[in-house]
Amino acid sequence: MLALFFAALSVLTTSASTHSHPLDPLSPAELNAVRDAVLASPLVPARPLTFHYVGLDEPDKLDVLSYVDAHSSSSSPRTALPRRAFVVARAGGQSHELRVDVTDATVLSHAVHRGAGYPILTLDEQFAAVALPPRHAPFVESVRRRGVDMDDVLCAVFPVGWFGDAGPPSEEKAQAQQRRVVKLLCFVAGATANFYARPLEGVTLVVDLDLMAIVGYRDRVLYPVPKAEGTDYRDGKVGPPYTGPTAAPGVVLQPEGRGFHIDGHLVRWANWEFHVGFDMRAGTVISLASIHDAEAGARRRVLYRGFVSEVFVPYMDPAEEWYYRTFLDAGEYGLGLWAFPLQPGADCPANAAYLDGYYAGQDGKPVENKNMICVFERYAGDVAWRHTEAGFPDRLITEVRPDVSLVVRMVVSCGNYDYILDWEFKTSGSIKFAVSLTGLLEVKGTDYTHADQIRQDAHGTLVAENTLAVYHDHYVTYHLDLDVDGTNNSFVKNIITTRRNTAGSTPRRSYWTVRREVAETEADAQVDVNAAPADLLIVNPNKRTRMGNEVGYRVVPGGATAASVLDDDDYPQRRAGYSKKQVWVTPYSRDEKWAPGLYADQSTGDDGLAAWSRKDRGVRNEDIVLWYTVGIHHIPYQDDFPVMPTVSGGFELRPANFFERNPLLKMRPPGRDQPPTFLNCSCAGDSS
Repeated sequence: MLALFFAALSVLTTSASTHSHPLDPLSPAELNAVRDAVLASPLVPARPLTFHYVGLDEPDKLDVLSYVDAHSSSSSPRTALPRRAFVVARAGGQSHELRVDVTDATVLSHAVHRGAGYPILTLDEQFAAVALPPRHAPFVESVRRRGVDMDDVLCAVFPVGWFGDAGPPSEEKAQAQQRRVVKLLCFVAGATANFYARPLEGVTLVVDLDLMAIVGYRDRVLYPVPKAEGTDYRDGKVGPPYTGPTAAPGVVLQPEGRGFHIDGHLVRWANWEFHVGFDMRAGTVISLASIHDAEAGARRRVLYRGFVSEVFVPYMDPAEEWYYRTFLDAGEYGLGLWAFPLQPGADCPANAAYLDGYYAGQDGKPVENKNMICVFERYAGDVAWRHTEAGFPDRLITEVRPDVSLVVRMVVSCGNYDYILDWEFKTSGSIKFAVSLTGLLEVKGTDYTHADQIRQDAHGTLVAENTLAVYHDHYVTYHLDLDVDGTNNSFVKNIITTRRNTAGSTPRRSYWTVRREVAETEADAQVDVNAAPADLLIVNPNKRTRMGNEVGYRVVPGGATAASVLDDDDYPQRRAGYSKKQVWVTPYSRDEKWAPGLYADQSTGDDGLAAWSRKDRGVRNEDIVLWYTVGIHHIPYQDDFPVMPTVSGGFELRPANFFERNPLLKMRPPGRDQPPTFLNCSCAGDSS
């Protein structure tokens, strides 16, 4: 079985020297060309210069669509589109924005960011910052007071957020001077890998990243360091013996090979075709998703470009060491920077293929990210459609079609949490978005050793002795530029409305019907999905079915529909004002990608989705973008400690009058083709 398992693995990457598609991510050679161009440019003479973001500067959308149309026609000549990069770099205490012609290795434009906020934290500067505390005498004394060995101490970088002129004096002074500062919080590893479970509670260091020096220090309160016992999650530390539940292992074998094909970054499977890209801030980027309509004999567009725009994680403890923990993981840390190699057979099944990725390090040189994305067919035993008819007296009719889907997966391990981010394409035309959370709780040191001792709001759950897991939220916001059967779309709310039966011809007293509302402006298209029952649709008002219905896709919320309950004037809420509602719709703008704005670190809420939408632009029969937020209020429990079992939420984009009828009607029944083989690896010793 192991031989079969390893034979199924492969890695698919695109060549670094050639590009067949204008939306391909920057190759290593291109990243080097960008670096050379920026360093050679007289527009930014200050040194040192550090690269904080380097990404594809996408060609104009209409040019890309024209390119795709030409590519789909064998008779049309194909002209390559310009390859450009967008760069955010720091030099001379300023944030510089540069657009670079990759082919000619020249800088096309340069601007200095004058507003609030700072770019993504680089990995190198975080490593440099966490190396400072052991050389800081007050910190050494704090560690000694707690009876901890300095060799067991690890520190991590925490963004300071933004709180206007509020906050402790040292922080207020640092922010008033607009210094690019972070806070360091430290932990004790020792005998466990789960150092997050053992905080040095009460100790905070402030580091100026431009100076790379400690500019503030406070040891406010002394709490016991939680013990290491029972906190580790590694194999070899938790067993053997293994006393937990056990399931028989198994793998999926596909005798005829995979059902999908990857050509560079283009994926073709069943009736779907799409492009898989990578961005150091967003992680996975899916573009140009189209589906083949067999009845129409044509390929039809669904999605132009989609990605995770932001992950907002505010914690709910107002204490001095906690109030600022209101993370914007994509904009402050970069999701792509924290996407580590996937583990074959565990993160992804044996029939998966893998894609590597590259990003620019702080010095601008390319960094390889192996096995960053996996693609696999999912055979979960689900049913695509079925019906059993028992109405005929002489026979029983049963028709069933098994469901198979294609999954594109990335796992982001940003600090203590792991986010499993799935795009699942279904032959029915649906795209399902799954956000699965696991990893380690962020905990607070405390004097409490039993829940009965708690007499006031502890802002969390006591999950172990001296260990409080703090309440918090997760808001994962997607940017989805839908092009449903064309570029111009509208947003429709089919609101379920109760009516009183006044006709009197039958004893029914009430029923519900649908009130259709078409959003004219952005304000009309902001929706709290928990407020009232409604179907939410993106429709193409210029295309109709034979029955006269507008073709469209429905937005189907999943189980994670929490919205922020923070006060509107609270500083974290001002920075992530979009988290009050799950659905927003904006007109397409090439520069409007990031929900909290381009500069998320110490952002003030003056840029981003909520700010853009205050312009209340028209969205009816326009090129529009759907923003959807998967939200979870997380009340931790002991079962989540020391490592949390996966909890999932998400949503679905589902065809709504897109096809003339069920596109799976002519799906081949099982048994007509050789199905995938499911092997139970424990069968050798089974005597039953």
